[in-house]
Amino acid sequence: MTRTELASGVFLTYLPAKKFKTSLLSAQFVVPQRWETASANALLASVLRRGTTACPDMGALSARLDKLYGARIDVTIRKKGEAQCVGFVASLIDDSFVPGGERLLEPAAALLGELICDPVTQDGHFLTDYFESEKTNLMDAIRSILNDKRAYADSRLLQEMCTGEPYGIPRLGNEQITAALHPQLLYKAYRELISSARLEIFYSGSAGQERVEEALRSALAGLPRTAVEALPALTPHTAPEEPRVITERLDVTQGKLGMGFSCGSRDAAALLVGNTLFGGSSNSKLFLNVREKLSLCYYASSTYHRQKGLITVSSGIEFENYQKSCDEIMAQLAAVQKGNLEDWELEAAKSTLLNAYASMGDSQGKLENFYLGQAATGWDESPEELAEKVREIVPERIFEAMGTVKLDTVYFLRGKEAEV
Repeated sequence: MTRTELASGVFLTYLPAKKFKTSLLSAQFVVPQRWETASANALLASVLRRGTTACPDMGALSARLDKLYGARIDVTIRKKGEAQCVGFVASLIDDSFVPGGERLLEPAAALLGELICDPVTQDGHFLTDYFESEKTNLMDAIRSILNDKRAYADSRLLQEMCTGEPYGIPRLGNEQITAALHPQLLYKAYRELISSARLEIFYSGSAGQERVEEALRSALAGLPRTAVEALPALTPHTAPEEPRVITERLDVTQGKLGMGFSCGSRDAAALLVGNTLFGGSSNSKLFLNVREKLSLCYYASSTYHRQKGLITVSSGIEFENYQKSCDEIMAQLAAVQKGNLEDWELEAAKSTLLNAYASMGDSQGKLENFYLGQAATGWDESPEELAEKVREIVPERIFEAMGTVKLDTVYFLRGKEAEV
């Protein structure tokens, strides 16, 4: 892996790979996550994907992609740390497998550049039909989160836990801000994005780095660049003096219990292994005890938010099991903190993480997603380097790091008529 700056604030992460039959080319604008821009940025990528000056509609774009042996260009909207990442990921046949020695990298990069630099417009703004159609789709996507109660509860926990912090802002923004958008406002946001936002580009395939750089410089020659906005440092999380408890009522038949913890240690590797022991795998204490042995939860798992220094627990429970579940989740955390572990548990946790890092090299999508997260949050380790850090972890480091983990916020989604 190498990372180079192609132009002001435009970076290429080059991931050479000859074992895949496809090439991956990704272009992601990375901006601070803000309420006032999140919805516009999420909408932008979808509107840009509707057409370019040369290919002004989806039919023309599809025909262009068909000439590239059925290449695909998908819209992506992701949140990495406190940064929002919006853009496109192109997947195409690797040049080494194209009949007759035809090259696909250059025309694919050119089309990607057109989507970014030369969208179809009318009278100085985006086409109204395209705008309204994609705005409706975004509103539907935001509303649909409520239909997935597990994802909704996980999102609400982070919003409550990180109130006033960018980390709590959903990746798609919210319905009210989206509703206020109009074509002229979105076009203004577009011009600001392409001129001042950091652009992270990722390539995985068999082409040489010099050729990739040349193709991208040509494709993005029309990209206007002014003063590129630097990503701010992560906002420190302010933990409450006493854990906060948030209860929300909806028409649900299964309770959703979320618990957020703040971590006082900066030993990320030890916290990563500790969280895997706690609830980060099918061999974890939450899964084997709270779910399997005690049957208190339909599901129970934990996630370590490395960039923010938080751990969150997600579980589905019967309403009447609220207090029992809270108590047992805390008991399992205490077991990790005190070192009440079997030897196999530590080995299983390490094995889970090592297998995850090893498998990244088998997926271009996983590699792109991993390195985007690294670029957006300022980390620079490779999967191999992270794996080595996991191998070096000794139990004492885990217990010390997990000993700083404290309950911060409890979020409980319950039925409208349920009683705890």
